[in-house]
Amino acid sequence: MKEGVLLCGHGSRKTAGVEEFKKLVEILKERYKNDYEVDYGFLEFNHPLFEAAVERLYSKGVRVIYALPVILFAGAHAKNDIPYELNTIQSYYPDLQIKMGSPIGVNSFVLDLAKKRIEEAELHVSRLDRRETCLVVVGRGTTDPDANSDVTKLMSMLWEGMGFGFATTAYSGTAYPSVEQSLALVEKLGFKRTIAIPFFFFTGVLLDRIYATLEEKNRLSAQEFIYTAAFGTDELMLKAFDSRLDEAVNGTGNMNCQLCKYRKQIIGFEEEVGKEQIGHHLNVKGVLFEEDEKVGEKKNTLGSQFKKLLGI
Repeated sequence: MKEGVLLCGHGSRKTAGVEEFKKLVEILKERYKNDYEVDYGFLEFNHPLFEAAVERLYSKGVRVIYALPVILFAGAHAKNDIPYELNTIQSYYPDLQIKMGSPIGVNSFVLDLAKKRIEEAELHVSRLDRRETCLVVVGRGTTDPDANSDVTKLMSMLWEGMGFGFATTAYSGTAYPSVEQSLALVEKLGFKRTIAIPFFFFTGVLLDRIYATLEEKNRLSAQEFIYTAAFGTDELMLKAFDSRLDEAVNGTGNMNCQLCKYRKQIIGFEEEVGKEQIGHHLNVKGVLFEEDEKVGEKKNTLGSQFKKLLGI
């Protein structure tokens, strides 16, 4: 039976972020080409949608699809939106199995990659004892305390493992504290340097805002504020995807339900237990950039230029 891998992206309002996602797709397509057909789709903003990607895989004879969320932490997107979309698509094909893998989450590869990005940033500034440095780990931020706690766990492991004087978290949206609030608190602690590491795969509107906030803080403060690059397509991240794919194939990729606010009574979120699983991106599915080429297809061909002209 032919098997496929569906890379489930969130989507971005920034073209550069979409291009970086497609670069990851091309790399993983080459990496898995001997065993799987690889395709991709987006939850919102961009094309192709998951439904189109599944249709392409199905037309190639794929009857088992392993869906891998290109999402770092298991918030609402991974727990509700993507499963809702995939369950709906699954119902269209009686002879097709879609098996969803876990988000990247907390694992040794992400921890090692974060360490690598921090060390890379330190190479561009003067040498300083890490005990005089504060670390700020910046997550996307969700309404799910389970996902936010993963950011805090990785922060704590980096703090203890790398010997920073202090470490804390910040979030680009939804959760507290925001990047601005966290930096204001950190500045009062008086560390000579603060290193911020955004836990993001690629560039995008949110990452640009984080960098702009840090640059402004560095300009106005007597202390030094620097930041790392995003995770990108580093080999360590590719190994994390290998691990999640292996779990999905072998049926061991289980979502963390012990502290999930939809399944257990979590302090402050008691009313969300048993909440219906339904996507909330229906109004923004594919609203921005149309798909102008498939993975591995040559760009700027006559066909792609014609599609752009027609807006399709």
